[in-house]
Amino acid sequence: MKLMRVVSVILFAGASVCAQTPPIQKPQPQAAATQTPPAPVVSPEVLADHRVTFRLRAPNAKEVSVEIDGVGKPLAMQKDGEGIWSATSEPLAPDYYGYSFVVDGVTMFDPSNSAAIPNFLYRASELHVPPESANAAAPLPWEMADVPHGEIHHHFYRSKVVGDERGYFVYTPPGYNPRGKQTYPVLYLLHGYSDDASAWTAVGRANVILDNLIARGKAKPMLIVMPLGYGAPEVLAPDSGVFHDPGITQRNFDRFREALLTEVIPRVEAEYLVMKNRDSRAIAGLSMGGAESLLTGLNTLNEFAWIGAFSSGGLTPEFDKEFPSLDAGANKQLRLLWIACGTDDRLIELNRTLRAWLASKGIHHVDIETAGAHTWLVWRRNLTEFAQLLFQ
Repeated sequence: MKLMRVVSVILFAGASVCAQTPPIQKPQPQAAATQTPPAPVVSPEVLADHRVTFRLRAPNAKEVSVEIDGVGKPLAMQKDGEGIWSATSEPLAPDYYGYSFVVDGVTMFDPSNSAAIPNFLYRASELHVPPESANAAAPLPWEMADVPHGEIHHHFYRSKVVGDERGYFVYTPPGYNPRGKQTYPVLYLLHGYSDDASAWTAVGRANVILDNLIARGKAKPMLIVMPLGYGAPEVLAPDSGVFHDPGITQRNFDRFREALLTEVIPRVEAEYLVMKNRDSRAIAGLSMGGAESLLTGLNTLNEFAWIGAFSSGGLTPEFDKEFPSLDAGANKQLRLLWIACGTDDRLIELNRTLRAWLASKGIHHVDIETAGAHTWLVWRRNLTEFAQLLFQ
């Protein structure tokens, strides 16, 4: 009994000590300091007078400028205390413009603008300067209007000629019925170097142009086929030497022509209600695509009666070799040979030399020179004028 009494005392004493000892406090994590995110940057901002303000948050950059299609020198941008660079242009005519920021020598998109221009090599964003909202003039031919709209179809196939998987786009006009009986002429429309096959719809707005022209009775309903323009895709490599190395340049043009004639055209004529004769086929393109239109069209006049070239680039001045069989006899087959270039384009002299050579051969053609450089601002206008002449 005495032993049990001693143990009880010890337990009681221990319990008393525990009761008097304050609990160990665990350190509490400090609340993270809340940071207010910076206000979003608004860019581009189109002002009421058609000037445009561009902005870019780049606090660590040393030099920033903005390059705008159709505008001469890049605009130097200035940085404020919050690290935001900005510049405001002179008033811009209503239209769609491509532009890029150049940050310490590196070209980049505008990260505040979701409208990007597709391209394999160059980085650019898109800017739309609309007409005046009050008393607005008629929309440009490449601006959406309240008219019937056609459709754009995207096809894929494996090219045995080139050895890759590739695609092409087809525009069908309003009212096209794949189960109907009406057949249509076709314009094969080619993009330029560094573009992808979507360029003529995504940037050139070819479908919108045709929708508007057809609705106004200015163009005949037609299909537009827009293939990938590289017969040798390796020309897109930075060190390919394209347009300087005659071998790769010729391979690019030759294989493209073969793929178009033996793969794309047969597929289109099997899948769509189109007229299958040369008088119902046109071919046209810009820059590299302009050269491809001339090389393909003028060397296979049994396939195409209508040929358009916009700011053609990539041809050599040795036109007798480029077009070995071409002479005045082509006039009996050509319904239209339409050659255009902007007067500020670096390719204007090559195009003038080509037109002079055609004249010396007695080959009928239309010479078009417009204001502007090597930009979509010129090529949309070229297509608008050219399309109204087709299949008449």
